[in-house]
Parts: sequence; C-alpha cells; structure tokens
Amino acid sequence: MWFSRKQLAKTPTGSGASTASADTQPGQITTKRLGDAAESLARDHLVRAGLTLLQANYRTPGRGGGEVDLIMRAPDGTLVFVEVRQRTGSSHGGAGASIGAVKQRRLVFAARHYLMRFATPPPCRFDVVLVQGGLDTPGGTTIEWLRGAFEAD
Repeated sequence: MWFSRKQLAKTPTGSGASTASADTQPGQITTKRLGDAAESLARDHLVRAGLTLLQANYRTPGRGGGEVDLIMRAPDGTLVFVEVRQRTGSSHGGAGASIGAVKQRRLVFAARHYLMRFATPPPCRFDVVLVQGGLDTPGGTTIEWLRGAFEAD
C-alpha cells in the first residue's frame, strides 16, 4: 500500500501502519465504533431470542468479496446470515434503505463461501437487523429484526 509523506509522518514508526486514524481522538465516536456498537446490540438481541452465535464478521478472502456481520444458528438448526445496518436518522430512508442489490449479492457470495465447509449445507436464511438511532439519540435506539429479508438467487 502506498502512503503519502504526510501519512507516514503521522505514524509513530513511520511505516504508515497505524491502529487509529490521525484525525481520530481517543473516545471519539466514529462510524466504525457506531457500527461495532450496533452489531453488539443486534447480537445480544438475537441471542436473547434464542439464536446461537457461530461467527462474527466473516469475510471472504481477496478483494471484492463479501462479509457477513453475524452468522447464527436458530433453535431449529437453520443457519442465519445476518446483516446489521445502523443509521442515526431516517433522512435517507433509514437503515433498511441501505441494503441494495449489490450488498445482497456480496452477502450471498460470502454465505456461499462459508457453506463450502459443509458436506450437506443446512437450511439457511438471510436476516437483517436494523438499528435506528444513535447512542446519544434523544428517542433512544430501536431494533427491528427482519427474518428472511431476502432470498439468494
């Protein structure tokens, strides 16, 4: 990966590798931290509903692949691939509006990659957990679980 001199100068080792962005202050709420918090809320919500966590943040190897936020097992044995979407407001359609066809294809790609480890794949479905509101939103945070939100083609 290429780094500018300015980027290299900002890192402690000068290697360009840094665990935090130079613009991020400790304790600052970033989109990454909001996303992690939303995934944690969603995971806890699903576990309370009886699902078992198998893996979080499953990524396929290589560029252009896909990622599944949570892979869970339902009490009936169904493998549940969960996409978590978080939005603080609904001005652009809210969290649900951000899952388009491209995102769905990437989720299906990652799920198929995960399923290659099974001799006989179990029943599966794609769920979406929508987390509306932020950590500091006056109305609080709402969680909506959409079971079978879309199908794999």
